[in-house]
Amino acid sequence: MYLITNRQISKGKGLSAFGKTPNASGPNELRLMEVNKNRRSWQVSAINDLLTANEVKLLNKNYKLGIDPRKPWYASLKVACELFEKARKEQKSILFFVHGYNNDVEDVVKAAMEIEKIHDVIVVPFTWPANGGGPISGTASYLSDKADARASSGALNRAVGKIQQLHRLLTAARKTELETRAKKKFPDNASAAYSYYVQLMEKDCSVTLNLLCHSMGNYVFKNTLKTSDNVTSKLVFDNICLVAADTNSSKHAEWVGQLDVRSRVNIVINEKDAALKASRLKPGDEQKARLGHYTKKLNSSNAHYIDVTGEPNVGSEHTYFKGDAMKNNALKEMFTEMFNGRAVEGLLKYHADNNSYKFD
Repeated sequence: MYLITNRQISKGKGLSAFGKTPNASGPNELRLMEVNKNRRSWQVSAINDLLTANEVKLLNKNYKLGIDPRKPWYASLKVACELFEKARKEQKSILFFVHGYNNDVEDVVKAAMEIEKIHDVIVVPFTWPANGGGPISGTASYLSDKADARASSGALNRAVGKIQQLHRLLTAARKTELETRAKKKFPDNASAAYSYYVQLMEKDCSVTLNLLCHSMGNYVFKNTLKTSDNVTSKLVFDNICLVAADTNSSKHAEWVGQLDVRSRVNIVINEKDAALKASRLKPGDEQKARLGHYTKKLNSSNAHYIDVTGEPNVGSEHTYFKGDAMKNNALKEMFTEMFNGRAVEGLLKYHADNNSYKFD
């Protein structure tokens, strides 16, 4: 599994290589890491930044990228090629995952692996230093993570920008290849060639890019929209899934309304969410109702609000897209469809009284 992070990276063994503070070079500094489980231990390796000229030439040839191998290209290009090829062959979508408050890297990796298994997607986590500020706990811990979340917004914005850049590059290369195939099949019939090209594109473009922000991960995401030259408001993802959002419900339409997607912006709410009720007890702005547990003033024109309150196995859960909540087959199906870039409102019933979708 590949991870994107702005955590400090050390020479420690296994997951201890991931620090609890932002990168010493600055919170916007990104590293690409590979994590694998080997029997009982975790194997962690940093992906070297700069590709060799021979590596670039090979990627250029294998994936028909049409890039200049004389220019500097980085490891993210190689990883993107591998991930998109894997997704295409296995007919899976790619889900970028921004985790929440007080999660160490082992929590994040285990959650990502569970999501992959349950929802049949390829997960790429973005992990920020959400460790509660080290030895402190309670309110101080929560506020420490909020400070790190704000500081990490620039790094997430940079990560999304890189995702957009590489997706465009790979998509353009694939479109050119399919267009060539269509013209070769129908060299003297432009209309037939175009029709065949559209068929090839529909079959080939089953891979979608989606974003899951959970809990305080939504706060990191929200703050990317405040960065200069933000990328996160642009068309990058098929679905953006804002689940159990630990952000103010008040005025959320101002930032959610900036988001652009190919399919849906889904906001999933559980009024009984124990973690969000607890976060509302914190001082300052955190006393306001949280978006992930408040079913009033659901007024963003480009969002689909989904209320799972009271559904079987949800209860007061905070991470109800995995774990015991997935014993609820209807809920599991909804998240699987959502994380694979598809619309889910057909599985639900619309309630006009508060602009939400429910299972009944």
